[in-house]
Amino acid sequence: MADEQRGFPATEQQRDEAARRDTGTPQHETPLEHWRRDVYDPAIKRAGERDDPFTTSSGMTVAPLYSPDTPEPEIGFPGEYPYTRGVQPTMYRSKLWTMRQYAGYATAEESNARYRYLLESGTTGLSVAFDLPTQMGYDPDHPLAEGEVGKVGVSIASIEDMERLFDGIPLERVSTSMTINATAAILLALYIAVGRKQGVDQKKLAGTIQNDILKEYIARGTYIFPPRPSMRIITDIFRYCADEVPRWNTISISGYHIREAGSTAAQEVGFTLANGIAYVQAAIDAGLPVDKFAPQLSFFFNGHNNLFEEVAKFRAARRMWAHIMRERFGANDPRSLLLRFHTQTAGSTLTAQQPDNNIVRTAYQALAAVLGGTQSLHTNAKDEALALPTPETALLALRTQQVLAYETGVTDTIDPLAGSYYVEALTDDVEQRAWGYIHKIDELGGSVRAIELGYIQREIEEAAYRYQREVEEQRRIVVGVNRFQMQETSRPAVLKVDPALELLQRQRVADLRARRDNAVTGAALATLSDAARGTANLMPPIIAAVEARATLGEIADALRAVFGEQGAMQRG
Repeated sequence: MADEQRGFPATEQQRDEAARRDTGTPQHETPLEHWRRDVYDPAIKRAGERDDPFTTSSGMTVAPLYSPDTPEPEIGFPGEYPYTRGVQPTMYRSKLWTMRQYAGYATAEESNARYRYLLESGTTGLSVAFDLPTQMGYDPDHPLAEGEVGKVGVSIASIEDMERLFDGIPLERVSTSMTINATAAILLALYIAVGRKQGVDQKKLAGTIQNDILKEYIARGTYIFPPRPSMRIITDIFRYCADEVPRWNTISISGYHIREAGSTAAQEVGFTLANGIAYVQAAIDAGLPVDKFAPQLSFFFNGHNNLFEEVAKFRAARRMWAHIMRERFGANDPRSLLLRFHTQTAGSTLTAQQPDNNIVRTAYQALAAVLGGTQSLHTNAKDEALALPTPETALLALRTQQVLAYETGVTDTIDPLAGSYYVEALTDDVEQRAWGYIHKIDELGGSVRAIELGYIQREIEEAAYRYQREVEEQRRIVVGVNRFQMQETSRPAVLKVDPALELLQRQRVADLRARRDNAVTGAALATLSDAARGTANLMPPIIAAVEARATLGEIADALRAVFGEQGAMQRG
């Protein structure tokens, strides 16, 4: 291999031999040698390497990194600013990404059984899907919850439901992600309360709440309160967790749903990072030092079909966030600069026609996420265009990740596509286009104002319309949909939620209200209302309310009474 493009010695023995041959002084080191000595080797001593030969099937040794001795500054090295090549110096050489399969339906018991099944099958993190009433702050016996209880996720109305959900799952040993936004503070409080009942120090709890209300206004619609009080709740969570739950990711700033609504890759990056800027600014305006809360921020992106563009998207987003945090917000802690992200493969690309094709789509999308350096990954099941996954299809989706991790060799070296003329050009192009959106949003007054004016929504709608026209005119091919169709005589078996489970959940809420000390519950809710009218942090009274057996709907109603509800977003 040419001197200007090589991997450094891959084994400890080879590195020691290279060090003995190195007679130059430190100032004569190349940047690659300096990175190896001062960044990579110390990281390996701390984290070790996976039990893996790191060789090809032909027995050729795979070096941890392939790079010019002096790379372009905006490409750099893994674990170093601007983090284009990865947030950790060792990436998957030390530890694979978290295989976090998103699951949840019906009652807490049904979902608990699915979690145990996935953990036994090798998943390495939990990801909880909640039903629409839980997401919107309604108990299962509320009139607006009728017909929706347990349908697209698990129904959680109280601390008792949360205990059932994690029965037999030790919270000090698992990392849990919860896809919840408007009621994120309540679900986090429930999780903390269950951890306390298990005897777990909340400082040891690890996981993520999505907690991204701006993308709900943009693309999804499960908001409750107006933007201002919603942002207050989010910054209260930032402050509380920085002190009390330091291992918790307080927000997962989501581009996933923006992409699912029809955005381009560049829009996904631009709009997501603009929302991130809004959250950081809101926290700073609330008096939080940036380096106190920024290390607990995380992101959530879509893994879409165009493999190279997706890899470039992840690399560009990482680089942009490092610049934003250092140059715009003056962050000094290196951890504040890191864009750590979860990826989910693209649900919007799944087709009801020829659903087995979805297995292939998902595998390529997962490959893009891994080549792009994701920290955790969910792979969709083949039947999700039809219904919730069955146990069999959920297992196949997990096995897709495991084959990728253990059989393909893509985890053996860091950022293997770096230096590709195409990938580097795409990375630069995605970044340039995404900056254009951020600058436009800044001109409009920030994300909240841009959302109120309908700018972001219109841009997404126009992109979605262009794509749909291209599909209809066969300028973009969707296999099995607008070309290569087949006459299908049968559909696969799909998961169906028993309607009787809704009646069970309603009865459980009624029983809880009959058994609890309603005076204690009422006092806790009154304390929460007083806190909402003032400026106190809302997390402690919310935790006290769930421990007093208040239901999710009652807590949300107490906040509704103070904050009001957000109607459909008005466009200027």
